[in-house]
Amino acid sequence: MKDFITPRSKDFPEWYTDVVLKAELADYSPIKGCMVIRPYGYAIWENMRNLLDGYLKASGHVNAYFPIFIPYSFLQKEAEHVEGFAPEVAVVTHAGGKELEEPLVVRPTSETIMYAMYAKWIRSYRDLPLLINQWANVVRWEMRTRLFLRTTEFLWQEGHTAHATYEEAEEETLRILSIYRRFIEQDLAIPVIAGVKSEAEKFAGALHTYTVEAMMGDRKALQAGTSHNLGQNFSKAFNVRYQDRDGTWKFVWQTSWGVSTRLIGAVIMVHGDDKGLYLPPRIAPYQVVIVPIWKNNEEWQRIEPVLDRVKTGLEKEQIRYHVDLREQLTPGFKFNDWEMRGVPIRMEIGPRDVARHQAVVAVRGEKKDTVGLDRVVEHLGDLIPQVQQKLYDRARAFMEEHTHVVDDFASFKAMIEKEGGFYYAHWCGKAECEREVKEQTKATLRCIPMDDEKEPGRCMVCGEDSPRRVVFARAY
Repeated sequence: MKDFITPRSKDFPEWYTDVVLKAELADYSPIKGCMVIRPYGYAIWENMRNLLDGYLKASGHVNAYFPIFIPYSFLQKEAEHVEGFAPEVAVVTHAGGKELEEPLVVRPTSETIMYAMYAKWIRSYRDLPLLINQWANVVRWEMRTRLFLRTTEFLWQEGHTAHATYEEAEEETLRILSIYRRFIEQDLAIPVIAGVKSEAEKFAGALHTYTVEAMMGDRKALQAGTSHNLGQNFSKAFNVRYQDRDGTWKFVWQTSWGVSTRLIGAVIMVHGDDKGLYLPPRIAPYQVVIVPIWKNNEEWQRIEPVLDRVKTGLEKEQIRYHVDLREQLTPGFKFNDWEMRGVPIRMEIGPRDVARHQAVVAVRGEKKDTVGLDRVVEHLGDLIPQVQQKLYDRARAFMEEHTHVVDDFASFKAMIEKEGGFYYAHWCGKAECEREVKEQTKATLRCIPMDDEKEPGRCMVCGEDSPRRVVFARAY
C-alpha cells in the first residue's frame, strides 16, 4: 500500500479508496466484490447501529432475525419485485453433496421470507400493527463494486411492518423517513433532502418510495436511506390477512425501509479531506485521543497519575477515548496518524505540561490550545458538540453552494457537466422526459422534494406544464 493519500482534487475515487485502506476501515476480500470490515470500521458501524437501533425501539419497533436462504419460489410470487432483483440474485443449487429440489436465493432483501411468516402470525386486527426490524447481511451480485458504497455483500437494517389501513402504513413510512433524516443529520452531521422517488426510481414492488438524498464531496448524490409504502402487493402475494372487528378478512398494508454500511462511505466522502477521515464525534470510535509525550521512566512516572485522573474523568462523562502508548513512534507521527483516522479531538500531555498543570488540546486540523488540568475534561466535553455542529454546518454550506435552480435543458446539461451538484428543475411527470435527462447527462431524478412549496412552471425537457420542481443529480 502506498504511504500517502491521493489529494481529493486530483482523483476523488482514488482518494476515497486510499482513506478506506489507510485508516484501516476495510480491506478487499479474496472473494471478488466482497469486503472485510476491519475493527476500526466496524466500531463506526456499531456506533451508528446503536444510535439508530435506539431510535427504532423508542418508536415501538422490535428486532428479530430471519434466514439468509429464501426459497426461489418465494421471490417469484411478486412479479415486480423479482424483476427488480433478478440481475443481482445469487442462487444456491447444490448443498449437502446433492442438487436441491428447489434452488435457494441468498437474501438480497427479506420481504418474501418475512411475509411468509407474517401470514402465519397475523390472524386478527389485535395482531396489528406488527413492527419488526432486523439487522442482517444481504447479498446482491454487483458487477462494479466500491468499498462500503457498493459491495456484493453488505450489512444493513431492514424494517418490515404490517398495518390495518393504508393511512397507518403511510404514517409509518413517513415516521421512519423522519427517523432516518434525524439520524443522518444529527448523528452523521450530513444534511439531506427528503422526498419521494419517481415511478422509475422507486423500489420494486412498492406503491411509492421515500428517500433522503445527500451530497458527497465530489458533488454527486448518494441515496442515504429509503422508506417504502408497499401497499398490499406483498400481502396479496403471500396471503397476509387479518380478521377485522366486523368479522371480515382483509389484506394488511405493509411498509419496508432500510439503511446500510454505505453510510460509512457517505461520512468519508462528506467530511473527509486531504489528511484523511474526519469523523463526527457522535459516531467516532474515539472522540478524544490522548498522546502522552515522555522520554524516560522518570518522565512517565510524572505523567501517569495525571493521565489516570483525566481518564477517570472522561469515563465519568462517558467520553470515548484512546491513549496512544506506542513507544516506537514519534509524537508527530501519532498526531498525523490520528488526524488521518479522523479522531475529532487530540489531547497532548508531557512532563512540562504536568509541571505547568496544563494540557494541550487541538480539534482536528485546527490550532492547539492550552487548558488547565482542573478543567480539561470539562473542556473536552464542551468541544464534542461544537465539532459535531461545525461538521454539519460545513456540509450544509457545501450542499447549498452547489445546489442550483435551472429552467432550460441546455443550461442544465452545460452546468452538470462542468460543476456537478444538485439541480432544482421543472419536470412534467412523464417517464420519457426523465429518461431523456438520464440518457443525455447521466443524471437521475433523485427525488420530488417534500419540504418545498409547489412552484408551477414548464418542464425543462418538453416544455409542458409542471406542478413543481424536482431534484436531478448524478449519483453513486
